[in-house]
Amino acid sequence: EKHGGLTAAAMVESALQEIAYFNEVNFGAIKISVKASNVPLMVEAYRMLADTVNYPLHLGVTEAGPPPAGLVKATAGIATLLMEGIGDTIRYSLTADPVEEARAGRQLLEALGLRERKNVDLIACPSCGRAEIDVIDVANRAMKAFEDKKLPLQIAVMGCVVNGPGEAREADLGIAAGNKRGHLFVKGRNVAVVPEDEMVDALVEWAEFIHEHGTDAAIARADTARAEREAARDRSQALDEKGDDANNASAKIVEIRKTVGND
Repeated sequence: EKHGGLTAAAMVESALQEIAYFNEVNFGAIKISVKASNVPLMVEAYRMLADTVNYPLHLGVTEAGPPPAGLVKATAGIATLLMEGIGDTIRYSLTADPVEEARAGRQLLEALGLRERKNVDLIACPSCGRAEIDVIDVANRAMKAFEDKKLPLQIAVMGCVVNGPGEAREADLGIAAGNKRGHLFVKGRNVAVVPEDEMVDALVEWAEFIHEHGTDAAIARADTARAEREAARDRSQALDEKGDDANNASAKIVEIRKTVGND
């Protein structure tokens, strides 16, 4: 009643009352949590609490629900606070197998650079009019292939050889499709060409080599001149077939303008 309902101030005041009970008996080995299922409320409460006490804070969006919506809610709240330097431990409260909760927490900490990466960080393009493979299928198969492998590498799956190697040049290893072939690249350097149906197997083989020997050794063992020539040929063919505007963006812009004008 004092705060007119459930507010961040009410949650913090309640937490301070609980802390006072421990202070009365000189017990300070505590950790504080002010979880809420409402993300903005949870974030505001933790910010207020962090400005008020010096105790470690346990972060979480309580009763977040089942994935994927629950994952989005929990990540939105927890990641926001962690990026502000608030929080000492975290918990994903999902309506799911606890293993999924632990996996989500680990992946979040790795993504934010707060935990040393122990598994593959797979990046992939969202697909476009220039993609020559089913990017979703290849990315999912790659994730499955790397699931149990402890390879702390960033690996890219890109839909086309026109943009792929350049856009993902910071990745340790990647593959881009072109003319029914997979063009492997290491740190943006083309290193090999494989048949389309061997793309995932090639990624695994090269990833294991890089993990053991490093990216420089991987580039050194490759016939980069040949790989670059093959990539250039497939890139040129793709541009000849689909041009610079593979997504037909010009026509879409006209359509959007008409729609906006009608509104």
